[in-house]
Amino acid sequence: MLAIACLLIGAGCASGNRAPVASSVIHAASPAPLPPTLRTTGTVQALKANSVRVPQITGLNSRVTLAYLVPNGSKVEADQILAEFDRTTILDEVRETEAKVAESGHQLEEKQAQIRSDRAKREATAQEARAELQKAQLQLRKGPILSEIERLKNEAKAASATARVASLEKSNALRVKAETATLQVQQLKLDRLRLTLERLRRNLDRLVIRSPHAGMVALETVFRSGSMGPPQEGDQMNPGQPVLRLFSPDLMVVDASVNESDVSVLRPGVSAKLYLDAYPGAEFTAELMTASPIAIAGLDSPVRSFSARFRILGQDPRVLPDLSAALEIPRFAVGKEVRP
Repeated sequence: MLAIACLLIGAGCASGNRAPVASSVIHAASPAPLPPTLRTTGTVQALKANSVRVPQITGLNSRVTLAYLVPNGSKVEADQILAEFDRTTILDEVRETEAKVAESGHQLEEKQAQIRSDRAKREATAQEARAELQKAQLQLRKGPILSEIERLKNEAKAASATARVASLEKSNALRVKAETATLQVQQLKLDRLRLTLERLRRNLDRLVIRSPHAGMVALETVFRSGSMGPPQEGDQMNPGQPVLRLFSPDLMVVDASVNESDVSVLRPGVSAKLYLDAYPGAEFTAELMTASPIAIAGLDSPVRSFSARFRILGQDPRVLPDLSAALEIPRFAVGKEVRP
């Protein structure tokens, strides 16, 4: 009886220990439910934006003075003046160069007229020499009926006339080359002055910056007077220094990244709720525009992610570039993943 009781007790213990093991295995096999939305962060950007910088003036590496600047936050139209820099020095150079161009042009015309006059004189002298040569050649034909002395005189005159014609022709050819070279030098001087004038006029145009399209102005923060702040009229600025940004508020986007394990949420046309850190109580709607087909990873990071761009629907004056934003993307909407 004692043996049978021990066996019953052992079987009961064994059956009691197996139940918790089975329940623990079942509990481990059940995955935790995913939240209905994926939350990611990004930055608001304007799809159409331009950065305006201090122009680089050809031949002038010094600083320029800001003479006019559109107010911060202004709405501007296309071709409206955004900024203008002092043009006094270049205007003086333009006037001086214009005077030099006119003077050089007059000198070229005067030189051309003088060369035409000299060539006409040389041509008249050459015609006179050729006429004397023809006359001397006619006298040589009378050789049989003239005395020996007269014949020798006519031969000497003919030889002298021939030499004179040859000398004039050679001299005229050399003078033509010299005159052509002189005209080319004068023309090159005039062309160089014209190029200088064209460069100065381009510099004048560069010092007036106009809006390439309609939009809103945001002044940049620069180092001025020992502190950071927006540029002001009268400031001395270096070439290439940022002045302002022009963006169109009609189309604003949010650039965000999604981990590769959550890429299934990036479906064509998927909508997401958008929240701005600057306005905690505001809610906006965004729609997926594009998503990268290739995942990238950060430096020394095993986590790979896909970049995505969402378009903010509608217009709101609170939606401005560089604001931090959060997106809530639904996980279980019907659709297909974005493919390249």
